[in-house]
Amino acid sequence: MSISKRLEDARQGFARGDATLSAAAHDPARIAQAAQERHGGAGHQYIGDMVYGGLDGIITTFAVVSGVAGANLGAHVVLILGLANQFADGFSMATGAYLSAKSEKEYYDRERQREAWEVEHYPEGEKAELYELYRQQGYSTEDAARMVEIKSRDPKLWVDAMMVEELGLMPDERKPLVSALATFVSFVVAGAVPLLVYLAGLFVPIAPQARFFVSLGMSVLALFGLGAAKVLVTRLNPLRSGFEMLVVGGLAGAVAYGVGSLLKGIGGG
Repeated sequence: MSISKRLEDARQGFARGDATLSAAAHDPARIAQAAQERHGGAGHQYIGDMVYGGLDGIITTFAVVSGVAGANLGAHVVLILGLANQFADGFSMATGAYLSAKSEKEYYDRERQREAWEVEHYPEGEKAELYELYRQQGYSTEDAARMVEIKSRDPKLWVDAMMVEELGLMPDERKPLVSALATFVSFVVAGAVPLLVYLAGLFVPIAPQARFFVSLGMSVLALFGLGAAKVLVTRLNPLRSGFEMLVVGGLAGAVAYGVGSLLKGIGGG
């Protein structure tokens, strides 16, 4: 049983107040097996990039569609601006995700190198620091000293403890390039939803007014669905999460539509 499945059972047990399910999730055999598989797959680490990239793609693209519809411009304008937004904004978001993940990784590695150097050259000072950190957390003098003695036996475990206890840093196993790619692909794919009816209009006749309402309906469904999928990251209520994203996307679309209506004379609408 994978670690993700065990954790999901533990969360469900807590949410439902189901002691049996929670106990099964804490079965020693399952815990041991999950620990062995911990590094078997890291795909779940990119779920956040995919969900938030997709949400951004839908919201910004639908805002473009709404603005053009409000200005009463043609379908060709929707496609030009929508596709340009998809790839330009998607690339911008992917670049941001790459630089963010890369910077965090570089910062973590640099701080870990410093802690490892201090552990090697100033072991007594690092022990004193770790001891005080445990004391501040409420451990007794005896327990804090015992924990320091155990951690300092292995330099790697010692550095791990300093990174978490002193700096509050945990390793991020995401690869910056994969994170950027996940963000870009999800942005472009999800951002295409509001444009699908306009693309279809190139091949089959669809009334201009109907295009916008079909795009609106598809965007509503996609926004709610991705908002609900956000619980894979946040672990919150899916209905509430979906509704919140629907409200945010709706407000963005309403603002864009209003601006387009006010400025439609400029565009010749």
